[in-house]
Amino acid sequence: MSKKHPVVVVTGSSGAGTTFVKRAFEHIFSREKINSLIVEGDSFHMYDRAAMKENVQKQESLGNNFFSHFGPDANLFDKIEETFKDYGETGQCDRRYYLHSNEEAAEHNARLNTDLNPGEFTPWEKVGSDTDVLFYEGLHGAVVTDDIDMAQYADLKIGVVPSVNLEWIQKIHRDNAERGYSAEETVDTILRRMPDYINYITPQFSQTDINFQRVATVDTSNPFIARDIPTPDESFVVIRFKDLDKTPVDFTYLTSMITGSFMSRRNSIVVPGGKMSLAMDIILYPIIKQMINK
Repeated sequence: MSKKHPVVVVTGSSGAGTTFVKRAFEHIFSREKINSLIVEGDSFHMYDRAAMKENVQKQESLGNNFFSHFGPDANLFDKIEETFKDYGETGQCDRRYYLHSNEEAAEHNARLNTDLNPGEFTPWEKVGSDTDVLFYEGLHGAVVTDDIDMAQYADLKIGVVPSVNLEWIQKIHRDNAERGYSAEETVDTILRRMPDYINYITPQFSQTDINFQRVATVDTSNPFIARDIPTPDESFVVIRFKDLDKTPVDFTYLTSMITGSFMSRRNSIVVPGGKMSLAMDIILYPIIKQMINK
């Protein structure tokens, strides 16, 4: 951990809603004129899009039907750990981008004078000079294994963890809308990722300082036939604090400010889904401000 060069991590699986939380942090950074260095989790994949497809097919031919983006064999866990450590110590680190679209490819090709395509990586660049905080958003921000402990280098770790059926509904609909995948294709992906989900995604949420877990209040018992994503007003958000000394919160103030909220445990508050943005702002703003002032 670093008082001079803090590292903030938002971690959660594909379809969990980490992008929503990322926007909340960006609003706080913008409002407080905090110069953040954004690091994307996708940039730490080991293989580009074409190579990943080849390796999935290769592993399947060898009888391994569980090779996925969720596991260590397809990611640079050591590079994530190194990135957090380097920034905390020096305020600088290496960064590259994974190009998701033609628009992103065009933007970075113009900047770097390259000829890269969607699904490829930009070269690593040394970045971070004159920034106030590193902000990571992705699948693996708090992984701890026998060989890797990236969680120790993050000053604030946020988990985004919908109930699993809701997470699958969100992923199925997102993959269809943004990537044109059928529900069957997404289900195949979910099944292939399941061992790595259990071994490398879920354990992170014991490392995170605050977890935001959205729970639907409508029937999601069969996520694979759900026609739409439950709306915020059709859900609650359970917010759990791991250590109230590290991330102190005034629960009395929170419950008075957020209509319909209530305490479920001494370290957990439940808020209506439509109030998640307000809750995040009230909770995260003083933590970030204190972190930067230090």
